[in-house]
Amino acid sequence: MLNPGTSHPLGATATQTGVNFALAAPHAEKVELCLFDPTGTHEQQRLQLPEFTDGIWHGQLPSARPGLVYAYRVHGPWSPSEGHRFNPSKLLLDPYAREIVGSYDGSDLFHGHAATDPTQRDTRDNASIALKARVVSPSTTRAPGHARIPATDRVICELHVRSHTKLHPAVPAPLRGSYAALAEPAVLDHLQRLGVTTLSLMPVQHRADEERLLAMGLTNHWGYNTIGWFAPEARYWSGRPGTTPAGEFRALADAVHARGMELVIDVVYNHSAESDELGPTLSLRGIDNALYYHLRADDRALYENWTGTGNCLNLGEPRVLQLVMDSLRFWAGEMGVDGFRFDLAPVLGRATATGFDPRAPFFAAIAQDPLLSRTLLIAEPWDIGPGGYRLGEFPPGWLEWNDRFRDTQRGFWLRQDREGRAGLGDFAHRFAASSAQFAHDGRSPAASVNFVTAHDGFTLRDLLSYDTRHNEANGENNRDGHGHNLSRNCGVEGPSEDPAVRAERLRLSRALLAALMLSQGTPMLLAGDEIGHSQHGNNNAYCQDNETTWLHWVGSTDPAGEPARLSAFVARLAALRRAAPVLRGTRWWPADPAPGTAGIRWLRPDGTPMQPPDWEGGTALAILFGSLEAGTAKETPTSTPSPPATPKAAPAWLLLVNAGARAQPFRLPPGAWRCVLASDPAIDPGPEPSVVNATEVEIPPSSLWIATT
Repeated sequence: MLNPGTSHPLGATATQTGVNFALAAPHAEKVELCLFDPTGTHEQQRLQLPEFTDGIWHGQLPSARPGLVYAYRVHGPWSPSEGHRFNPSKLLLDPYAREIVGSYDGSDLFHGHAATDPTQRDTRDNASIALKARVVSPSTTRAPGHARIPATDRVICELHVRSHTKLHPAVPAPLRGSYAALAEPAVLDHLQRLGVTTLSLMPVQHRADEERLLAMGLTNHWGYNTIGWFAPEARYWSGRPGTTPAGEFRALADAVHARGMELVIDVVYNHSAESDELGPTLSLRGIDNALYYHLRADDRALYENWTGTGNCLNLGEPRVLQLVMDSLRFWAGEMGVDGFRFDLAPVLGRATATGFDPRAPFFAAIAQDPLLSRTLLIAEPWDIGPGGYRLGEFPPGWLEWNDRFRDTQRGFWLRQDREGRAGLGDFAHRFAASSAQFAHDGRSPAASVNFVTAHDGFTLRDLLSYDTRHNEANGENNRDGHGHNLSRNCGVEGPSEDPAVRAERLRLSRALLAALMLSQGTPMLLAGDEIGHSQHGNNNAYCQDNETTWLHWVGSTDPAGEPARLSAFVARLAALRRAAPVLRGTRWWPADPAPGTAGIRWLRPDGTPMQPPDWEGGTALAILFGSLEAGTAKETPTSTPSPPATPKAAPAWLLLVNAGARAQPFRLPPGAWRCVLASDPAIDPGPEPSVVNATEVEIPPSSLWIATT
C-alpha cells in the first residue's frame, strides 16, 4: 500500500522510510505506479497514487528501496481536439528519471493513437518494451567542484563524447566512446595543449532515436532528441563494473576541473523526443499533453513546431519551467557542470501570442537563481518560428553563437571571386565582436561566440574540399543539411593529392583559424578541425555513428605530420591570444580614439587611415592595436645619470590582413616590429619571433600576419 507521501520533490526520492513518488499531471483523473522486475520486462504490481495536491499526484511506498524499476499509467480523457491524449495502455517514463531502463526501438506499439484512425486510442499494452526509470540512491558525495574561466581567457571547444574518443589510440579499447575515455589524461592533454579552456559537450542527456532513423538502421548520433532530462545518456557509459552512467559522468567533470577547465553541456529543452501528433507516446504526451506542449490555437490536436522536430515544450507553464529549472540545477549542483549551451534557445522565451521575449519567465528564473545565475549561459539564438532569428537579443550575461561571424569569415576568405563574398567593412565589424548586435545593455564583446565551423555543417577540412554537400548516407536523397555553405573546394571536389591543391587548403585553413582566434569575442573551435577531420562532405552527419563522425587520430602525434603541425599552429594562436590582452578585451574599443591614446585603428595597406569608400569591397587592411606613437621611442646613449624609470608603455600589436588572390605590400607604422606569427607557412617565423628590418612587408595571398613592438 502507498502512504500519502509528499508532493515535493517531483520524481522518485529514496529516503530512510521508503520511496516518495510525485508526478505533475493536473489534467489527469488517476495515476498508477507500475512496478517491474529488475530487467524492466515484467510488470509485477500496480498501485494507485493516493493523493492529488496542486496538480501533483503523489504517494510513498514504504517498502521500496533504490534499484526499484517503475513507470506510470496515467488515466484521463482521450480528446486530441482539446489537447488531451491520456492512454493508460501506454507505460510512461518519469520525466525526473535519474536512470533509464530500456530503449525506444521505434515500434508502433509506442503510439498512443490507433494506426488506422489517429483520432482514436491505441489500446495495445506496451509495458514489456516501454522505457522505465530506476530509483537511485540519494547522493552522498561532496558538492562538485566548479571552474570559472575569466571571460577574457575563454577558448571553447565543441566536441562529441563518442566521436572524440571512439578511435583514440591512447585510450584503452574498452573505454573508447565513453565519458571515462574523455577523462583519460591523453585526451585532456591534447585539448590543453591546444589552449582550450572550456569543453562544450554535445547532448549528454538521455535521448530516443527517431522512428524514421531506426527504420533505416540509423541513430540520432548528435543527440538532439531528449526524453530524460536528468539521466546521463547510457550509450556513453563504459559499463565498467561498479560504475554507473551518472558516476562516470561525475568523474569526467572532476577530471576536467582538476585541469582548471570548464565543462559545458548542450541541453535540449525546446522539444522532446515525442515528435508531432503521429509520434510516440513515451512520457510527457501521455502524462499531460495539454500542460507540457505548445498546442496550436486553431487545432489543439496539432503542435506548434518552431523547432522543426514536431513539438515545443511550453516553458510559459510554471510546472514545465520547474522541470527545466530542476534539471539545470541537478546538472550544475550534483553533476559538476559549469554551464549550458541551449539548443534553439528562442523557443525557451516564446509565447504563442507574443513571440520571443528576453524578459520571459525562463530568463527571469535563471537570473534570480543563486546557483544557475553563476553558470556559463550560451544561446543558440535562432529557431524556425516566426521572427525566430534573435542574434544579440538575449539578456546581459548570456553568450550567443554568432553565425554572422561564421558567414563573414567564409565569405571574406573563400568567396572573393564568387557569390557570397564579404567586404572589408563586414570583416572588420565581425572581427571587432559585432557591436551592432552586442554593444548594448552593458554586454561585452565576449558575448559573441565566434566560430567558423560547428557540429552543424562542414568540418574545416570539408569546407575547403567540397563545393556542395554530400549527404546521401543520411537517407534523404541529399536534400538535408545546409545548401548555402560558402565553401571552396580549391579546384577539386573531395580529397586530392595535388600539391598545389593541398597547399591552398592548408593556407586557407590556417588563415581561418587565425582569424577566429585573433578576433574580439569568445572563440569556439570544432574538435577535429585541428587534425584535419573530414566527414567526406556530409554537412549534416547527425545520424552517422560511424567513421564518418569518429575522429581519426592516426598521425596526430607525429610532429612532422600535417595533423600535428596544424594542432601546433592552433596552440600558438591560443598562446598569442593569451599574450596579447588587446585581442581579448571585455570593453568595446572607441570608434575614434584620440591621437596618443590606446585604441584600434584601421589602416590601408599604404599605412594611411581607412576612409569610408575603402570599406566597400577590398581585400586588404591593417589593424593597429594601441597608440600610434607606441613603440616609436628610441634610447639615446648618454653619459649623464638616467632619469627615474617610468612605467613601460603597453606593446602595440599590428595585424595585416590579405584575403586577395595576389601578394599585397603593406607599409608598416613607425616602431620596432617583431613578427610573431603568419598564417602562410612560407613566411611564418615559427615559435620564435623575428625582427622586421624593413618599413614595408609583402603579405602572401589569403593570409594573416601579426607583429608586436
